[in-house]
Amino acid sequence: MTDAAWETLSNQGVAVAGLVYFAALLVHLAEWATLRQPAPREAALVGAEAPPASTSNARRTAAERAAFLGRLGFLLTCIAAGAHLVGLVGRGMAADPNRVPWGNMYEFTVAGTFVVTLMYLGLHRRFRLGWMAPLVVTFVLTTLMVAVIWLHEPVQPLREALNSYWLVIHVVSAVIATGAFTLGGIASIVYLVKMRKGSEATGSTTTEGWLGRVPSLDALDKLAYRVHAFAFPVWTFAVLITGPIWAHEAWSRYWNWDPKEVWAFITWVVYAGYLHARATAGWKGRNAAILALVGLATLWFNFIGVNYFSSSSQHSYALEAPVERPAGS
Repeated sequence: MTDAAWETLSNQGVAVAGLVYFAALLVHLAEWATLRQPAPREAALVGAEAPPASTSNARRTAAERAAFLGRLGFLLTCIAAGAHLVGLVGRGMAADPNRVPWGNMYEFTVAGTFVVTLMYLGLHRRFRLGWMAPLVVTFVLTTLMVAVIWLHEPVQPLREALNSYWLVIHVVSAVIATGAFTLGGIASIVYLVKMRKGSEATGSTTTEGWLGRVPSLDALDKLAYRVHAFAFPVWTFAVLITGPIWAHEAWSRYWNWDPKEVWAFITWVVYAGYLHARATAGWKGRNAAILALVGLATLWFNFIGVNYFSSSSQHSYALEAPVERPAGS
C-alpha cells in the first residue's frame, strides 16, 4: 500500500470508530431508559397498582432487556476500539519513514482516547464497569470529534526533537497514566452525583434507574483510589524520569521550565496530594473526589490546553507542521 492509501485507511478507521462509538452510545442510552422502570410504590401513588405477579414479570423483562442492551453496547465498543486501532496503525504506516503515530496533537488525542477505551475494556469484567459505559463512550466520542474537526493535520515526518526512542517510552507511559486518571476521574464524578442524590450523612443513595446499577459510595471511592494509585507511579515515571532524560537528549537540559513541563509537574503535585491525603489524613469521599477532579482538569489542560494558550512552549511543535530543512543541513 502507498502512504496515501494508508492515510486514507487511517481516516476511514477513525471515522468508522466514531460511528460505531455513536451506535454504542445510543444502545447504552436505550439501556438507561429500560432501567428507568417505575417502582411498585410509584404505581400505587398514581392509582395504578399492578398485581404483584405482573409487576415481577415486568421487572424481569426489563432487566433482561437491559442486560441484552448492555452486552450489545459492549460488543459495539469492542468493534469501535478495533476500528480505532486501525486508524492509529494506518497513521503510523502512512508516514515516510514509518513511525509511531504521536507526532502532533491530533495523533496524541486519537492515541489517548484509544487508551481510555482499551483500559475500560480491560477492567470491565474485573471491576464490573458496565455502569460506566455511557460515560466512557461519550468522553471518547466527544474527544475524537474535537480531534477530527479542529486538530486534524496531514501526515508528516517526525520533527528532529521527536525522532528518538524516548518518544515511545515517554509517550506510552504518559498516555497510559492519562487513560487511567481519566477513568478514575469518571468514577469520582459519579461518586459526587450519587452522593448528591442520596444522603451524605447516612450514605443512602437512589436505588432506581441507572444509579441503581452504580456501586455503593464506598465501592466507588475505593475504585477511584485504586485506579489513581496505579496511574500515579506511571505518571511519575513519564514526567519525572523519562521526560527529563528526553529533554536532556533533545535540548541539553533536564528541566527548562517549559509550560508543558510545569503543568505536568502541577498535575503530579495534585495527584500526590490526593494519594498522600488519603493515606495519612484519611481523606475519603467528597473531598477526595473533588481533589481528583482538580487533578483531572490540570491533566487535560496540560494535554491539550497548554499547546493552545502558550506561545513559549518548546512543545508547540505538536500543533505545527514540520519545517522541511534543506538537504545536507
